[in-house]
Amino acid sequence: MSLITPEFGLIFWMVIIFGAVFFVLAKFGFPAITKMVDKRNDHISSSLLAAEEAQKKLENMAQEQARMIEETRLEQSRILREASETREQLISQAKADASAEAAKLLEHAKMEIAAERESAIRDIRKQVAMISVEVAEKIVRKDLDKSDGQISMIDRMVDEASKAHLN
Repeated sequence: MSLITPEFGLIFWMVIIFGAVFFVLAKFGFPAITKMVDKRNDHISSSLLAAEEAQKKLENMAQEQARMIEETRLEQSRILREASETREQLISQAKADASAEAAKLLEHAKMEIAAERESAIRDIRKQVAMISVEVAEKIVRKDLDKSDGQISMIDRMVDEASKAHLN
């Protein structure tokens, strides 16, 4: 019995055993194997569909994220613009208030200066009048018999006082 040239009996038994194994496999093995292959094929198909759906969801989420980022940037620029406008309004309002307050203080100072000037002029006039009266009194005491000299002296003092008042 040689393996290269088998005898007829060996080939016969080999065919019968092969048929029996094939029958058992066809009856019990192949349906289980095909069932497992089909189940695996369905699982792979459903996994591919789930992966495609996940990919689409990721793309949608990326688009949504980009849209939200853009909206956030627009909102940020709007808020910054409003803050800048508010700041400018507050600054201009503060400047206007400060200008009004400065003008009010300046006007008040001018009024005080004018009042002080009027008071000083009144005091000067009183003092000039008092000095004139004192000088006139001294002249009158000194020179009662010379009335022309007294009048010219009073006139001269009044002129001097009015010139001093004008300066």
